[in-house]
Amino acid sequence: MSASGLVARRAALDLLDSVLRRARPLDQALARSSAFAALEPRDRAFARHLVATALRRLGQIDGLLAACLEKPVKARQSRLEDLLRLGACQLAFLRTPPHAAVSTTMALAGENRLTGAKSLINAVLRRLSREAETLLAAQDAARLNTPDWLWNSWIGAYGEDTARQIAEAHLAEPPLDITVQGKRDLLVKRLGALELPSGSLRLPGGQRDVTRLPGYAEGQWWVQDGAAAWPAQLFGDVSGRQVIDLCAAPGGKTAQLAAAGAQVTAVERAKERLGQLTENLTRLGLSARTVIADGTFWRPETLADGVLLDAPCTATGTLRRHPDIAHLKSARDVAAVARAQDRLLAAALEMVRPGGLLVYATCSLQPEEGPERIAALLAAGAPVERVPVSAEELGGLSAAVTAEGDLRTLPCHLADQGGLDGFYACRLRRL
Repeated sequence: MSASGLVARRAALDLLDSVLRRARPLDQALARSSAFAALEPRDRAFARHLVATALRRLGQIDGLLAACLEKPVKARQSRLEDLLRLGACQLAFLRTPPHAAVSTTMALAGENRLTGAKSLINAVLRRLSREAETLLAAQDAARLNTPDWLWNSWIGAYGEDTARQIAEAHLAEPPLDITVQGKRDLLVKRLGALELPSGSLRLPGGQRDVTRLPGYAEGQWWVQDGAAAWPAQLFGDVSGRQVIDLCAAPGGKTAQLAAAGAQVTAVERAKERLGQLTENLTRLGLSARTVIADGTFWRPETLADGVLLDAPCTATGTLRRHPDIAHLKSARDVAAVARAQDRLLAAALEMVRPGGLLVYATCSLQPEEGPERIAALLAAGAPVERVPVSAEELGGLSAAVTAEGDLRTLPCHLADQGGLDGFYACRLRRL
């Protein structure tokens, strides 16, 4: 058992606790963990991968443990439960050698005053090392790893077959997508990338330090899911146009608009997130006017040619990249953000000139955060008309065009190429 391997697992245990017990988003937990930051790059990648996989496969992991335990772990023994989860995750999904998974879990049990549970831990993990493959074969992975509220919502919105395909797409580690400015052909060769219908480049999946990849330091590209690249493209030619990007951080869409020649005003209420946006633009050699404000109340001095509202949402379309969302969000959150989205939509409409375009987008799979918000806006008599999206605008991906003419990507779209984030976007013209 290496010292670094134990330290990485110790950090992973604390991170899992932050997500499941303190309801902290994984990215936030990673950013705030001094133990994680102190790890060597290789151990840092392992710790993150271990926690992300445990969250992505938590339903299956708990099913494996239930099959090996005579009675459930008591609620007050959360540390023991998480230790078992991480041990099981290593054996069943990371293919960690049994001696390493068992010995490190036992060592962590000792550190956490769980010496009396060592015999239980040893017995459960030894059994899993022998029987995990058989137990996994009998599981319905897609269903087990999807909370009931999400599963039922997706069946209602997309039908059972598509709901299952969505859930299955969430089980895989996602590839890395980037949006490029300049030297495209050269980057395709240097990175061994695949070009997506959105124009994004896709790199093979796996943990990596993106800052070390060719072209990053030179500001030739930024990380952005292939589906997330489409909303900004729905404005068409924006060269010389005034475009407002509401809720702009982390800045991928701001960068797209600026790179296309738009005069962009990026509005973001979180000062820290706006700082990250500014840093990204500096690296990319792009510029935009930045405003720290809540888009619900802020108004521009002059009306814009276009407004992009990538509204705050439950982000259930990004579960491939953020598996913690399945354990942090609930149906109550959907209702709360829907109300906030209505307020932002009304505000955004006041910012765009007559004849200008408003693009509303969310990275949610929930219909309450997408088409239902647009339906409510139109039913209220808002002075807008829908401008349908065509398959040609989406690189020929007709499956991503709804009957109403909106954009709707699903994680199971382009499944043979690694899938897409779930995105909804509607293009409206101000009358």
